Amino acid sequence: MLSTQEALDAVLGAARALGRHETVDTLAANGRVLAADVIATLDVPPMDTSAMDGYAVRLSDLRDAETVLPVSQRIPAGHAPAPLAEGTAARIFTGAPVPPGADAIVMQEQCEAREDGKVVIRHMPAAGEFINRQGADIRRGSVILAAGTRLRAQSLGLAASVGIAKLQVARRLRVAVFFTGDELTMPGEPLREGGIYNSNRFVLRSLLENLGCEMTDYGIVPDNLAATRAILRDAARGNDLIITSGGVSVGEEDHVKPAVEAEGRLNLWQIALKPGKPLAYGEVNRPRGASDATNATDASREHGAGGDTAHFIGLPGNPVSSFVTFLLFVRPFILRLQGVADVAPRRIAMRADFTQKKADRRNEFVRARVNDQGGLEAFPNQSSAVLTSTVWGDGLIDNPPGHRIEAGQTVAFLPFSDLLY
Repeated sequence: MLSTQEALDAVLGAARALGRHETVDTLAANGRVLAADVIATLDVPPMDTSAMDGYAVRLSDLRDAETVLPVSQRIPAGHAPAPLAEGTAARIFTGAPVPPGADAIVMQEQCEAREDGKVVIRHMPAAGEFINRQGADIRRGSVILAAGTRLRAQSLGLAASVGIAKLQVARRLRVAVFFTGDELTMPGEPLREGGIYNSNRFVLRSLLENLGCEMTDYGIVPDNLAATRAILRDAARGNDLIITSGGVSVGEEDHVKPAVEAEGRLNLWQIALKPGKPLAYGEVNRPRGASDATNATDASREHGAGGDTAHFIGLPGNPVSSFVTFLLFVRPFILRLQGVADVAPRRIAMRADFTQKKADRRNEFVRARVNDQGGLEAFPNQSSAVLTSTVWGDGLIDNPPGHRIEAGQTVAFLPFSDLLY
């Protein structure tokens, strides 16, 4: 079996960016991946502005901390000021342009407005005090967002701050999903004897939605080789990636592995990982003439999956195994296909406030949460069937093979807040 890192390197090594782009309104670009650098078209701020409500002054007019000056103008934000006349002050508000000739802003708490139209300045400011200089945040012509950036709320605000109304982004990834197992039943249907409800469908669909994917959901596929092969052929026709849940182990009713081998090839199978050993990666051949359905580029054809083949990832059927392997392998794979370069999850060094009973020979990902003391506690039952642990927990502890966690040790923690979106 491959180690977790070996498997991840192999999967990501096959995940070349698809290189297909579209232009969307900046307002509609949340969560999308930039396909081109965003260049600032102006300075931000575009002129010197006031950082405070107060009074704009000339330093040469201030004699002491009780200087009295007439107020020559009032400058709200969004209004162009006149040059500041010598021997006067200007009433100014946060974000308003600083009048030519002013050297500093004195905040209103350090001033006293008088009824005769004058103001007492009770502070000797330094040159430039409370003035936001033109271009202090952004310089015109600079790259403010690099290609490959996954856009967040603050990213969109930054683009908008320089007047960018549209952004070039990677096309949404087209993903087909299906679930194998004659025991699976959908919520709302009667649960027959020996049956279980299909929780994986709800988890995987939600995770794919969080990543902005366009989905084709084939639902539950019967446990037989012919049906599995037929779905794989149809899914490969118009999708970049096929994801399955269940059927990738070695049982007589596990038909996904032989189906992929019959319709394409399996490049990776089984990882020294807990939970999630039976993870598979491969490619499924597209039916003749179907590669145009995904607008595949010559470059993607040259590199296999994405042209004449669709990528395939088979996840385990156990709910926690499916969830964890999606976060560790599928999420970075999808981001890489969209052109994101840095797909490694954030790892936080934290204190373990529990002791593990025994070490595992595999790389174990322990469901844990942050306690009130700032340490980590583990869910008591780490079985791959206990989905409760993923709701209770705040993230995963990456525990190396053969390592037993002792209370007080520092461990690597991967928070769900970084992995679910």
